Amino acid sequence: VYLLFQALRQISQRTISTASRRQVENRVPEHQKLFQEDNGLPVHLKGGAKDALLYRTTMCLTLFGTVYAIYHLIVSSMPKKQK
Repeated sequence: VYLLFQALRQISQRTISTASRRQVENRVPEHQKLFQEDNGLPVHLKGGAKDALLYRTTMCLTLFGTVYAIYHLIVSSMPKKQK
């Protein structure tokens, strides 16, 4: 049992330590330049079209939710008709 455990431990250590590591390029300076650029855009829209789409979707959902909540508050404040 001990030998089996030791063999499994060596195999797991070997596969973890010899796994090929993909080098990831550091793109932080690029992003810093993009977000610090003075182009009149707010920070939450500097990411491009994807950020604009996410922003508009969020605003539409927020507006819809607000109108929906107000509508239900008005409907629930009206008395029901008696037959």
